[in-house]
Amino acid sequence: MHHKGRLVACFLLALTCFFVVRNHKSFQLQRDSSSTVPSKKPNIVFILADDLGWGDVGYLNPLVITPTIDKLAREGVILNQSYVAQSCSPSRAAIMSGYYPYRLGFQEDGVTVDMPTGVPLHLMLLPRKLQQLGYSTYMVGKWHLGFCKKEYTPNGRGFDHFYGYYGAGQDHYTHVGKCRGLDLHHDFEPDRTQNGTYSTYLFSGKAVEFIKAHDKSKPFFLYLAFQNVHSPLQVPEKYTDMYPSVANENRRIKLGMITAMDDGIAKLVNALRRHGFWDNTLIVFSTDNGAPQNERFEGNNWPLRGTKKSLFEGGTRAVGFIHGSMLEKTGYVNNQLIHAVDWHPTLSTVAGAKTLDPDMDGLNVWNTLRKNVTSPRKEFVYNIIERIPIAGIRVHNYKLIVGNSQFSACRVPPPETEMKFESDCASLIRNGVYLYDLKNDPTESFNLAEKMPQRVKEMNTRIEEYKKKLVPTLDRGISEEQLSDPQNFGGVWMPGWC
Repeated sequence: MHHKGRLVACFLLALTCFFVVRNHKSFQLQRDSSSTVPSKKPNIVFILADDLGWGDVGYLNPLVITPTIDKLAREGVILNQSYVAQSCSPSRAAIMSGYYPYRLGFQEDGVTVDMPTGVPLHLMLLPRKLQQLGYSTYMVGKWHLGFCKKEYTPNGRGFDHFYGYYGAGQDHYTHVGKCRGLDLHHDFEPDRTQNGTYSTYLFSGKAVEFIKAHDKSKPFFLYLAFQNVHSPLQVPEKYTDMYPSVANENRRIKLGMITAMDDGIAKLVNALRRHGFWDNTLIVFSTDNGAPQNERFEGNNWPLRGTKKSLFEGGTRAVGFIHGSMLEKTGYVNNQLIHAVDWHPTLSTVAGAKTLDPDMDGLNVWNTLRKNVTSPRKEFVYNIIERIPIAGIRVHNYKLIVGNSQFSACRVPPPETEMKFESDCASLIRNGVYLYDLKNDPTESFNLAEKMPQRVKEMNTRIEEYKKKLVPTLDRGISEEQLSDPQNFGGVWMPGWC
């Protein structure tokens, strides 16, 4: 009874928080970081969690042990209306390019290991832009934006140095992807020395190495894309032992993975302080999409409706924050609209850019983040997926979803509780029309489509306008899986086959 009481109390506090919120090789770099005059431009660290749900951080759910994330969020600015795409590659493409995924052919799920493509090469991705502005650029972790040739890889798109993996997922210890080949790289060289090292330890450690070796006379951009908390559910036992009151084993592992990631972020923060970068570093934290929610994955998006891969809020509304001394107002919850496409122009502006790609979907929201002034963003596209078909748009406080749904529309109870109720899993019917007032109904419980046909018409007209720039979803080729097979490259997933 004691454990049950604690869980119920945690859940109630989490719900309260929601509504409160609502209102191998070491890298050998050339210079010693302690021997040069510090750069005046701010360093930028972008931390991207994988599959982290709305209820998977401590500042929204007190059961979750994330002291570093919580402290940074509360000291900085909590982003309460920050949006991403519904799954991995679409969100990462939006962040890196500043373009909506449907304009890149990235609107559906992830880039598979047999797809002979990537983000269109004519676009200047964020790291290349920052390179041009004088930044050293580093990436650690998950890429998932194509690797069939070197031009599509992180090094080919503007990162001076890369340590991580190209694909969607892999074993956290062996670093083998899709059961067939190693996917761990130091720039273009495979790293075969880390079998048995937990990915979060590995990636946070490599990020610290970059920081330690960095030349202080130049600003740096570090993109740390953790593998956690993506499947498979794996974590050192000491982390699951931190959740003895959680009976659900898979949820206990998932919670341990979250806390392990928080420890990795703590190591990064300590390195920034120790090497003199902390006072001039802007940190952005976000998830790439909401959590998958079933007995295999046990994420928590409560009380939002929907999961990863759905256009409902549980799949697309991102936990996140921003932290740094350059913010003029801190210690509050920012309720202004921000979308993943906005990070490219915003961070480019922070880095000193005077001109931006005029065709980009992203908007510069730096003043919104820095001063809490009204966001220039009044609407955004959740996504447009022509092959399902389904589309979603938000205009001010109203949200419209039209079409068919392949994924859950449930509001799933938190897996760490024993809540029982009818899950409200009325998935979108064929040619469904769903309209929500997110200001008054953030959990998408009341469909207003029949009551407000004129608003539906107006918002659907906007969707049709956006569709004019749609690029057809990228298809995998006929025989590329044989071409990309790791056995062709010494047992490693490598570029060089398209």
